[in-house]
Amino acid sequence: MSALLEVLGVSVTFDGFRAINDLSFSIQPAELRAIIGPNGAGKTTFMDIVTGKTRPDSGRVQFGTPPVDLLRLRESDIAKIGIGRKFQRPTVFEAQTVFDNLSMALKNERSPFAALGYKADRRDIGRIEEIAAEIGLADHLRRLSGELSHGQKQWLEIGMLLAQDPQLLLVDEPAAGMTLGEREHTTDLLVRTAKTRAVIVVEHDMEFVRRLACPVTVLHEGSVLAEGSLSHVTANPDVIEVYLGR
Repeated sequence: MSALLEVLGVSVTFDGFRAINDLSFSIQPAELRAIIGPNGAGKTTFMDIVTGKTRPDSGRVQFGTPPVDLLRLRESDIAKIGIGRKFQRPTVFEAQTVFDNLSMALKNERSPFAALGYKADRRDIGRIEEIAAEIGLADHLRRLSGELSHGQKQWLEIGMLLAQDPQLLLVDEPAAGMTLGEREHTTDLLVRTAKTRAVIVVEHDMEFVRRLACPVTVLHEGSVLAEGSLSHVTANPDVIEVYLGR
């Protein structure tokens, strides 16, 4: 099976600092992958490159089948072809209901005229209810999003990404600030999501990564230091020295 996303020999430098150094990485169409590493390892820059926010100095980034050159696309175009990103801080429309947030995120015609005249039809309502059940907010559709807990807002934002029907999700530190119960629900949600699409989770919390039970990529100084199961990479002396020993 060919990779969904393939990053090949990518490097990028900011003011003389090489944030990404000849990085190569790939993920399959239905795979869950965790990325860990110390601060400054290049995790955020990696996501910025994949989503078009940062242009590398060299290398290739390909997505889909047949492969599309992401480096030729704008951020908005990259989102349209199936790459969604969730930042660490949830960014939902707090003055709108959960239903309205999901409705606005649905993959529909987005021209100004279409948006002005949009009203959810039966199919859209069914999809919204399906997503709400999937993320654990089926009983909260009519609540204002600002009333939700931190964890629930995180789930809503993941639901808004799912509403766009992406092939790849990039999720940044989803466990931060969550209760134990919320973290368990988030783990289950990400594992289920990865059965039908690729999910990359950047996370510092080793216990959360352990619960994901997925392959792990360790970044250090902008390149891959180790890859494999969590038990494999955490036994690596180099990983212990640069990350776990701190």
